[in-house]
Amino acid sequence: MYGAQHLHEFGGLPAVDFQHTTDGGSRPAADAAAWRVSVDPYGDEDRSWEEEFAHFLNEVDPTGVRALIIGQWGEAYEENSSVPIGLVIAAADRLTSLEAVFVGDLEAEEAEITWIQQSDVTALLAAFPALTELGVRGGSDLVFPPAKHEGLRSLTIQAGGLPVEVVRGVLDSELPALERLDLWLGVSAYEGNTDVADLAPLLAGTRFPRLNHLGLRNSEIQNEIAAAIASAPVVARLWVLDLSNGTLGDEGAAALLEGQPLTHLEVLDLHHHFLSEAMAERVRSALEPHGVRVNLSEKCEPWGDRGAEGRYTAVSE
Repeated sequence: MYGAQHLHEFGGLPAVDFQHTTDGGSRPAADAAAWRVSVDPYGDEDRSWEEEFAHFLNEVDPTGVRALIIGQWGEAYEENSSVPIGLVIAAADRLTSLEAVFVGDLEAEEAEITWIQQSDVTALLAAFPALTELGVRGGSDLVFPPAKHEGLRSLTIQAGGLPVEVVRGVLDSELPALERLDLWLGVSAYEGNTDVADLAPLLAGTRFPRLNHLGLRNSEIQNEIAAAIASAPVVARLWVLDLSNGTLGDEGAAALLEGQPLTHLEVLDLHHHFLSEAMAERVRSALEPHGVRVNLSEKCEPWGDRGAEGRYTAVSE
């Protein structure tokens, strides 16, 4: 299954597709949009991402660009993201206002999420000290060595399977300003081999002192994560806890309710879940009277008659 779609907004700005034009057509101001630069390798126009990005820099004032979305850059199954990332880094002296970058905004028709070939995305952190938001889609060949960045406030990595080396790299990074962390852990069939023990530094609250929004999502071990969250010190300072898109069932929800209080949360997002109606009502009754917004939409049923073994994540291949 595939749940990721083109971004509609990013960095607090509406996403706008850059279209090369020679007729001087009107566009939003450079700082009024999150600009998506992409090419269609199967279309009539035989233009590379490098050529399209050059047009973008010439036609949209690069000094005003605040948010950039790297869309399809070619044959995503064969070409990794190092080329567009390298081109963006090479233009750092022109992109002087850049605050947000998303790498790999592709839909299923362009590439299944596990087929998006990534690379070392931390090069963007080194090149843009003013960056506050980084998003990545696709875990194949993704590299995230421990990095240091003083200003990054939001990090999102969406994958059908997120290699544990990436998770460890993120958790070993020095990101003192980080407020939002959203990791799609995925399934073991697609290299999603993170277990609860690997999350220990995060759950202990010893990393990222400003973190208030935590997403550990799209996991086939969602119940185990929920059980660990129930006693995790990091929870006390969260505003948003997102355990959506995974295989969460009654056992995981019960662990959450039996653990530390969650009534301080603003949002508990459990959408795409396998809870019984009775357990879903227990969760609502325990939290909604305290003002917690609980998202229990997208109730799922296991495949076939396999019970818990038939549960599935929202995004895999």
